Amino acid sequence: MFELKKLHKEAIPNALEKAERYRLLNEPHPAVSICLDILQVEPDNQKALVTLVLAMSDNFANDYSVGDTKVKEYIARFDDEYKRTYYTGIVLERRAKAMLSNGPAGSESSAYELFKQAMDWFEKAEAISPSENDDAILRWNGCARMIQNNNLRPRRVHGDFIE
Repeated sequence: MFELKKLHKEAIPNALEKAERYRLLNEPHPAVSICLDILQVEPDNQKALVTLVLAMSDNFANDYSVGDTKVKEYIARFDDEYKRTYYTGIVLERRAKAMLSNGPAGSESSAYELFKQAMDWFEKAEAISPSENDDAILRWNGCARMIQNNNLRPRRVHGDFIE
């Protein structure tokens, strides 16, 4: 149909600024598009990958369909274990918040499970983070507060167990 045009390598810093600005304006679609353009020219651009993952997860709140597989593929391209671990937690946390806001009635237990998974990833990130970086702790505490403030509980397992 259309052949996408390639960015000039020299334009990448400016394009990254634009992508970040669109994210701050709560316009994730243009941010995603810009990051994909950057990655066409520099497939390993870490700033573009991080901005792309964040912009894609911004879409969760807007109830747009964003495949977890695609997000995971981009996270796998991060060049550092801490970032892969930390941003996996962020994506799970954002999915949980979106479920609380937009999910069907009764989805609170699913949101709880997602928050718990995010907290597990944040604990893993904390274990490998530099001493001056407590971002994973801040996010873990944020998830714990969301669970407490919304009185979220794990799924109850109902069942007639045969002995």
